[in-house]
Amino acid sequence: MSRLQRKRLSNPDEVRVFDNGRVEIFSLDDVDIGRQFFEPGWRWSTDIKPIAGTEYCQYHHIGIVLSGHLRVEMEDGVMLDLEPDSAYEIPPGHDAWVVGEDPWVTFDFAGMRSFGRSAASGGDRILGSILFTDIVDSTATAERIGEAAWGELLRNHNERAQFELDRFGGRLVKVTGDGILALFDSAERAVRAAAAISQSTTSLGIAIRAGVHTGEVERVPGDIRGIAVHSASRIMSLAGPGDVMISGTVRDLLTGSTLEFEDRGMVELKGLTGPRSVFALRSGGSPAA
Repeated sequence: MSRLQRKRLSNPDEVRVFDNGRVEIFSLDDVDIGRQFFEPGWRWSTDIKPIAGTEYCQYHHIGIVLSGHLRVEMEDGVMLDLEPDSAYEIPPGHDAWVVGEDPWVTFDFAGMRSFGRSAASGGDRILGSILFTDIVDSTATAERIGEAAWGELLRNHNERAQFELDRFGGRLVKVTGDGILALFDSAERAVRAAAAISQSTTSLGIAIRAGVHTGEVERVPGDIRGIAVHSASRIMSLAGPGDVMISGTVRDLLTGSTLEFEDRGMVELKGLTGPRSVFALRSGGSPAA
């Protein structure tokens, strides 16, 4: 869960130094804020690409510009200039460079967990509870109500899902088109968040299905990966409208919880070896925080 805290800008948790720049990292539990200093002449494809090991920057950046001028170029050639007194969002798949003689200084709130850190140093692996959701019969619904109405419905769905993630201490990893992928440090909160998202979106005229599994994941720019992520996705695919399905691992972790589950037996999960036990949250299971 989130907590009241602060970090002094004079005392960063970590400083990453590279050619023509540095990043100061301030960690607030699951959130890493970066204060970036890019000197004149800095360019991602020259100074960071050898560290990242990717053709383009694969981080999703959201921040505010304090000083300087940065030019961003996407893979498709679209360009944008970022200057002081502006907020920005930069999707993955871009190059960028400092324009002019002033350093580019910014606070970045989204893409700093591993920015400027060598991929050869290994991934950021943690134990977490993974939640997948999606909207049942999304394609048929989109065709029935039309593109504009479907876009508005998705925006409402995403807002309600984010509200419940915040309430239960989850972190949105990404939106998957008609659902979400989220990460929790508590199996119980992940299950309760899934139930709450399902209940809160019912009034939109849609049904949600969800899957929860706990295991080790590797955090990468804008995503998480690992066998545990595939397991959670496969478990969600077994769910029906309104179902919150969980793995046997999650069920074991919730022994003694007030949540109640139905045993759905042993199943084979596509792409994974061996049968796995799965359970479903009983109808009416309380999502209370």
